[in-house]
Amino acid sequence: MEILPAQEEHLPALADLAAIIWRQHYPGIISPAQIEYMLGKMYSLDVLRDEIRHREIHFYRLIDDDRFIGFASIGPTEVPSTFKLHKLYLLPECHGRGYGWRLLNHCERGAVRLGARRLILAVNKQNSKAIAAYQRNGFTIAESVVNDIGQGYVMDDYVMAKELSVS
Repeated sequence: MEILPAQEEHLPALADLAAIIWRQHYPGIISPAQIEYMLGKMYSLDVLRDEIRHREIHFYRLIDDDRFIGFASIGPTEVPSTFKLHKLYLLPECHGRGYGWRLLNHCERGAVRLGARRLILAVNKQNSKAIAAYQRNGFTIAESVVNDIGQGYVMDDYVMAKELSVS
């Protein structure tokens, strides 16, 4: 298993993997129509390129036996020393093997190297598996938010946070 930076040339594969993961994981949490809307809104190549080029978002690819099985991204927020974990996704058949923990830990270390002392993330309130995984890894629920994302859809999320160790 290795975690490698994702560059622009990796974005088409990343978008394809996101579509596979979202369509397997999110039914029952959000509607199929919202899944497709959010995939289009968050994983178009233009959006992903903009995140790398202009928003200082760092993407990472999780590779196991030459197979691309997951990815994550982190970036700065408007709050000094606070970074956001924007994305962390793993193929469902790879859950429970420690891959998610390794990818999260890599992101935490990367955020610290970039100057972060706190890491935040947003997770759907109905995504109980992800909430439990983040809590096992030291995150706590900091607030509850509902954000309108257009076309009648909202993101009904918890914002979770973790203070990062500098050592």
